[in-house]
Amino acid sequence: MLALTRGNRLQYLWAIISVGVASLMGYAMPLIVRVTVDSVIDTQPFDLPQTLVNWIEMAGGREAWRQNLWVSAVILVAMALIGGLFTYFRGRYTAKASEGIAQRLRDRLYGHLQTLSYDYHVKAETGDLIQRCTSDVETIRRFLAVQVIELVRGVFMVGIAVAILLPISPKLTGISLIMVPPMFLFSLIYFVKVQQRFRRADEAEGEMSTVLQENLTGMRVVRAFGQQAYEVEKFDRYNRTNRDLYYKLMKLMGFYWGFSDYMGFLQIGISLTAGVAMTVSGEITLGSMLVFTSYSSMMLWPVRQLGRILADMGKAMVSFERLQQILTQPSEPDDGVQDEQAVRGDIVFDHVWFGYEKDKPVLRDVSFTAKVGETIAILGATGSGKSSLVHLLQRLYDYDKGEITLGGRPIRQLNRKWLRRRVGIVLQEPFLFSKTIRENIGITKRGAGEDEIIEAARIAAVHEVITSFDQGYETPVGERGVTLSGGQKQRVAIARMLMQNAPILIFDDSLSAVDTQTDATIRAALQKRRRGVTTFIISHRINTLSEADQILVLEEGRIVQRGTHETLLGEEGLYRRIWALQEGAAQEA
Repeated sequence: MLALTRGNRLQYLWAIISVGVASLMGYAMPLIVRVTVDSVIDTQPFDLPQTLVNWIEMAGGREAWRQNLWVSAVILVAMALIGGLFTYFRGRYTAKASEGIAQRLRDRLYGHLQTLSYDYHVKAETGDLIQRCTSDVETIRRFLAVQVIELVRGVFMVGIAVAILLPISPKLTGISLIMVPPMFLFSLIYFVKVQQRFRRADEAEGEMSTVLQENLTGMRVVRAFGQQAYEVEKFDRYNRTNRDLYYKLMKLMGFYWGFSDYMGFLQIGISLTAGVAMTVSGEITLGSMLVFTSYSSMMLWPVRQLGRILADMGKAMVSFERLQQILTQPSEPDDGVQDEQAVRGDIVFDHVWFGYEKDKPVLRDVSFTAKVGETIAILGATGSGKSSLVHLLQRLYDYDKGEITLGGRPIRQLNRKWLRRRVGIVLQEPFLFSKTIRENIGITKRGAGEDEIIEAARIAAVHEVITSFDQGYETPVGERGVTLSGGQKQRVAIARMLMQNAPILIFDDSLSAVDTQTDATIRAALQKRRRGVTTFIISHRINTLSEADQILVLEEGRIVQRGTHETLLGEEGLYRRIWALQEGAAQEA
């Protein structure tokens, strides 16, 4: 975690210097009281450096000071002001350093998440990732802003106190430190236990955040199936687990603070008793006893504070581990060539095998050729491998065996990011950002003009719908496009894809929410525009697939039928059965 401070260490150095000056002022104040009591009010010799003694004598000596005791008050006020000023500097420098670290850490996390594979994001829980990037970063920021400097301050306070007290009375110094070792040991044991409990509590909070995130993003489904009561019960279950873990954590912390308070007051009692006895016996002066009494608590509370520091350190270490689990994930390789001719050539699948898990193939020995400008339609039952096939075209995954070539070049030789910018895709459930319709359409082409956006919307048969809204293209779509219907979202997503001018287009069941007439209108407009564009259409509607140059029928990851609409209608198989069912349903309607 120390590596996080790189770039802000000068600010921490100034903060440490400020802590040192403020601590010196705090410890110097009891010494002024001691000198006033012993050497001004009483007649003890001045226990000060000779230079200071000479200055006092030049100013009139003991008697003059005794007649002007307000001088001691002025010195104490001045020291308090200096200490307060440097305490302000400490807060200022630590705040600047910790906020800078938190900003860089958030930027680093967000940037790294963009580089992780599609497979990682499919498996990761969104709510947990959000909690790590917000709550865990904030935990680290608080530790670096407060407790790191508190640790330095504690070292300063104990070190300065021992250095001042030892020359006065080594015996009473030892007595004043008698409770420090057991309290330090107690704090270390507490640190080990609290770190374990913080880890379990953080994991439970991440799970609860995931449940909350899933419920809010899926509220339409929850309401559609009347599952509100079940969702409330599920959240309550996770919430109770989170509460119980934090309750156990708070009990442990309460025990630590209670017992450390007892040890602290016990130390003060021991020091005071010993100090009074030594003062009565003449071993030390009254002023020295007052100094020891003040310093005993000033030494002990930093050790007591060590428990809070260690608790926050434990929580920060747990948070850092959780962030490291993200940061150590390997980034998706950014190698490969950028071959514009390849993506504008024929697409060939040659005996391709692929599976998400080893020995569980999803695609089995798939072979076909899509010539430039052709439309390839894909039909199959759920789980037959349709979406997996087009995922390979975007290199969201790499296949296990066989070969996929674009323009004769193996697809594995092409740069992933570059390739994806040249493969346009619209999903069945398209994702729209919480922006205006204009921003959603133009997001794939920064700086796109008004005419380009309107043209894309016209082709997607959504322009008239958009202009019917009060705010037109400036209409906010809401989170995930919640203000639009399913068909409207799909058409906005199609318009967004068309802005790419990609040579390869993929429609992954992306016309399922529009009526057949709108479906035909969109396909006709696309047909005029996409000369030289290779298109893949996944659909269960035979009408959508019927005009394709080649239709592939998948079953259990294998191509079991291929051909044109007319060819497949002449064969016994899945395609003709689905066509018959849809034709029968249309006639009944």
